[in-house]
Amino acid sequence: MASGIFAIFDDIAALMDDVAVMGKVAGKKTAGLMGDDLAVNAEKASGFMSARELPVLWAITKGSFLNKFIILPVAFLLSAFLPSVVTAVLILGGLYLAYEGAEKIYEYFVPHTHQEDSPKLEKLSKDEVLAREKGKIKSAIVTDFILSVEIVIIALSSVAQGPLLTQIIVVTLIALIATVGVYGVVALIVRMDEFGARLISMNDRENTLSDKLGRFLVWALPKVIKGLSIVGTIALLLVSGGIFTHNIYFLHGIFDTFPAIFVEFVLGMIVGFLVLLVLTGGKKLWKAAFK
Repeated sequence: MASGIFAIFDDIAALMDDVAVMGKVAGKKTAGLMGDDLAVNAEKASGFMSARELPVLWAITKGSFLNKFIILPVAFLLSAFLPSVVTAVLILGGLYLAYEGAEKIYEYFVPHTHQEDSPKLEKLSKDEVLAREKGKIKSAIVTDFILSVEIVIIALSSVAQGPLLTQIIVVTLIALIATVGVYGVVALIVRMDEFGARLISMNDRENTLSDKLGRFLVWALPKVIKGLSIVGTIALLLVSGGIFTHNIYFLHGIFDTFPAIFVEFVLGMIVGFLVLLVLTGGKKLWKAAFK
């Protein structure tokens, strides 16, 4: 009886070792995409009234958990019975990520001229404000769904050679980290200015340490969000380029003389701008045909 219990403990220890090893691999492969997830959601969760920031973020977080609840079982079933579909979804997601990264670069260098006019203040009713808030929450949850699919598929592809139970544990942990970790950090970021304002109002004295730190936090919030946006754009191109180099057979080994990170970035950017060109041209043709 005792030997049976020890055998079970030994099996559990071996499973945890496998989970730890594969979890590190999956974590490295999804880190870039989580960085982009963080940047995107920090941007989407900001811009609300101070009292509404945390409720909005909590609503998005609940939506993210629901996304994972939907995505994980489907991903495991596809991996078990239709693994080729997983690869196809991975490549399609890579195309989307490359396009999104290229679009951000394009919009930075070619700003929209119709946005030059100064915005006008609008008087909105409480219902209208809540409707806009719900719209932003819905948009954030949709974006989270797309990024969550990619995170789960990339994590799943990195542990595809392991036992099914190990795959399930590792990918589920990565998915939970992608929600709890990302939105926890986002909550800290979007409340930086509020915390800074409280430090400034701690006492009536001028130019104290709390005042300096508070002013720095208020000043730093938009800089942090902008910096995360830049890092997220680079991550989009790196992740998409890595998807292409590892999952498209004829790309294997072609660029071995160059650093992998350089190849992945350039490949992601080239594919992204090609997709952007095709979609932009397609939209113009569609408008011209049905105008």
